[in-house]
Amino acid sequence: MSQPLTLQELNTATREAFTALLEGIYEHSPWIAAKAWETRPFVSLAALEQALVRAVREAEAAAQMALIRAHPELAGKAMVAKTLTAESTQEQNRAGLTQCTPAEFERIQQLNAAYNARFGFPFILAVRGPRGEGLSRQQIIAAFERRLAHPADFEFAEALRNVHRIAQLRLADRFDAQPVLGNAVWDWAERLAVHSEPPYAERGELTVTYLSDAHRAAAQRLAHWMRADCGFDAVEIDAVGNVVGVYHGTDRNAQRLLTGSHYDTVRNAGKYDGRLGILVAMACVRELARAGRRLPFGLEVIGFAEEEGQRYKATFLGSGALIGDFDPAWLEQRDAEGITMREAMEHAGLCIADIPRLRRDASRYLGFVEVHIEQGPVLNALDLPLGIVTSINGSARLHGEIVGMASHAGTTPMGQRRDAAAAAAEFVLAVERRGAAAPELVATVGMLDVPSGSINVVPGRCRFSLDVRATTDAVRDACVRDLRAELEDICARRGLAHRLDEAMRVPAAPSAPAWQARWEAAVQALGLPIERMPSGAGHDAMKLHALLPQAMLFVRGENAGISHNPLESSTSHDIELAVRALQHLIEQLATEMA
Repeated sequence: MSQPLTLQELNTATREAFTALLEGIYEHSPWIAAKAWETRPFVSLAALEQALVRAVREAEAAAQMALIRAHPELAGKAMVAKTLTAESTQEQNRAGLTQCTPAEFERIQQLNAAYNARFGFPFILAVRGPRGEGLSRQQIIAAFERRLAHPADFEFAEALRNVHRIAQLRLADRFDAQPVLGNAVWDWAERLAVHSEPPYAERGELTVTYLSDAHRAAAQRLAHWMRADCGFDAVEIDAVGNVVGVYHGTDRNAQRLLTGSHYDTVRNAGKYDGRLGILVAMACVRELARAGRRLPFGLEVIGFAEEEGQRYKATFLGSGALIGDFDPAWLEQRDAEGITMREAMEHAGLCIADIPRLRRDASRYLGFVEVHIEQGPVLNALDLPLGIVTSINGSARLHGEIVGMASHAGTTPMGQRRDAAAAAAEFVLAVERRGAAAPELVATVGMLDVPSGSINVVPGRCRFSLDVRATTDAVRDACVRDLRAELEDICARRGLAHRLDEAMRVPAAPSAPAWQARWEAAVQALGLPIERMPSGAGHDAMKLHALLPQAMLFVRGENAGISHNPLESSTSHDIELAVRALQHLIEQLATEMA
């Protein structure tokens, strides 16, 4: 076996030698390495990967297409003829494509033909998967079938993303640099996902709602890992079901850094939303404990019991309890089975009387940081593994109704109609325009309903929702005001009545500058570019924001960053970088306090 490649070799190599050393990383495309050579020296393997990615991103579309077409079909003619490159041969073997059944082989050939006919290039998939160990043939076929339905421009970008993932795996092999910490977190996430509720569990789906059997099992699993695997000094499940692990500093009474996220899920969920932030922090504590190191501050890692509001209408129950925001009226809420929250908590053995004592004393904490999968497409589209959150968007939710006059679709002239749905359609377009008119603002009409609508009736009523989010409350509120005025104008011109009622308003949670700067320093130390971005979704950090300075780190998700979905995924390499970033932040904080 040849010696692993090193950055020193690459950083001191001529362009020709550099290109030769990276031969085969990108299939039959030495121009990528030759271009990346110009940006030496590389401080990390991640920095080298980014240089190669940039070389492709900055290339002409024709060169990008040639790169995609340089890849062989999966289980295609080249595999049968044994003319694949050594790298491709190994990858297709690892995925078991050389052991296809006749039916599987025939199906893949059909998919190859359909894909080429639709897009004009071969189907590219990193068949070694997010863990690097290989996808099953069933997973490969499912990905093939799903991606056939993509728009052409999206699929072109998805092919390039898979090309980069293949290159990343090949580089890791060439450098003998495996993501040990990322693999550990990835494996924890898989094992935690074993706990799911019926009937979802029977279908292989993940659903963990507050204080269900699966929820309590997940809490016990996290607590066990914290004690047995990670070396936490104290672990408990508190009065609302939060899993709390403490790793003391050199002084047991020293201030603590608080971190973590939630372990409950939506129905038919992904495996990383929330849970990634708990597991990444656990990996950091495990490494400290294994090294026998203590810091000048303590670490408190919390798996928040409830964030999603799936079983009861009490979102952020876990993190809210830490800031004293637990409403006793919630205890009388009933779930779909008629079980009150009080009954569920008592059944789980939680002490309701202790809930007020969960409120944290801010003077005992340095701040709160949270690692979270992005739950969006931005990092994925930019080919970046990590992003720094600048603010968790403030949001407003409203419900509206436009009232016109129902009339016969055949006998009512177009100029004499009072069409509520047409007015709603005009309003939807106004929402789209206004949402796009300011940076870091989004506005959405997610629900439209014509009550008792009929194909031959001009709609007399139309109900709709409005969701507005922005990084600052001022921008959000200005958008809501403008859209109210727009709705007023539309309905006045059309002779319609309307109402627009606010249902919820949540303030924005901007990141604390000092903590955001620590995340930025951590990302930069890894050799990665800094990408600042808002969070459009809500997170536990926005609750802790009321008590402590907070800042978040986003981790790229696969499959265009889809979340709240079984396709939600992240690679062990990206997770490794998240662990390293949190480790750097912790070390930086320790240096500041020394």
